Amino acid sequence: MNRISAQISGIQGFVPDFVLSNKKLESMVDTNDEWITSRTGIKERRILKGENQGASVMGIAAVKGLLEKTDTDANDIDLLICATTTPDMVFPATANIIADGVGAKKAFGYDLQAACSGFLFALTTGAQFIETGKYKKVVVVGVDKMSSIVDYTDRTTCIIFGDGGGAVLLEPNTEGYGVLDSILRSDGSGAPHLHMKAGGSRKPATAKTIANKEHFVYQEGAAVFKFAVTNMADVAQEIMEKNDLRSEDIRYLVPHQANKRIIDATAKRMGIGEDKVMLNIHKYGNTTSATIPLCLWDYEKELKKGDNLILASFGGGFTWGSVWVKWAYDA
Repeated sequence: MNRISAQISGIQGFVPDFVLSNKKLESMVDTNDEWITSRTGIKERRILKGENQGASVMGIAAVKGLLEKTDTDANDIDLLICATTTPDMVFPATANIIADGVGAKKAFGYDLQAACSGFLFALTTGAQFIETGKYKKVVVVGVDKMSSIVDYTDRTTCIIFGDGGGAVLLEPNTEGYGVLDSILRSDGSGAPHLHMKAGGSRKPATAKTIANKEHFVYQEGAAVFKFAVTNMADVAQEIMEKNDLRSEDIRYLVPHQANKRIIDATAKRMGIGEDKVMLNIHKYGNTTSATIPLCLWDYEKELKKGDNLILASFGGGFTWGSVWVKWAYDA
């Protein structure tokens, strides 16, 4: 019997309607379009507006679109994993809220938190359930409402992040397509450089923590940039060497959309040109767990069966990794 791999059978994304452009940010904080663009590559980002609008709203929209596109009955979903850093609430899991919202009554689900690497960690986890033969249909969601934890008076962080979500359907494949290999890493010593100071069990919310703005993203930009440039590039190159893949074998690098300079460094290390790099940071900014599925969604029409993709990410904590995917269908 041929080895079972987990193929991506469909991809769907969702971004909110409200556009927060660099021009609008100029009226909110001391910054300007040239400064933002030259340092990050971001021109605008999407923001989810309205009362009681959590990450699940975007996750539900993405999964509903995915099920419709792939002609999949929600009751056939065995498992739903949600990668998110901004869950609707501490509990229940946002995955459970999404499953309920799309009518996946027979699925079990849970959240996975690995910051910006969350989608890759969730994708490889979901793939394992397919590879063992345990399940036939697994949905992996990457979604974040970063606007809920961003301080819009801090020009070093508010320019970076946006809101969005994406979802993929995983199904069994015995022809050699799908998620074929992964290298995942983490280093908790990086936590002081990128984290949220309060809101967890170590430092629960109080009037003081709120007044001190400790429930927003805290980032030491220089330290994070240095670590991300090195490790995301290294791990992308490592998975190519491990699987005897050359630059000409790669159709696309699918990088986490954190910073254009980090993306460029990763592509250079892999020896591939800009024409082989998925890029949408200019439209959406850094949507954390959603950046990679949003890239796949944006570029889906250009993908052909058999295309080799290298997915690469880096996130707070620190977390980072790469995944080799052989695309399973013509769009």
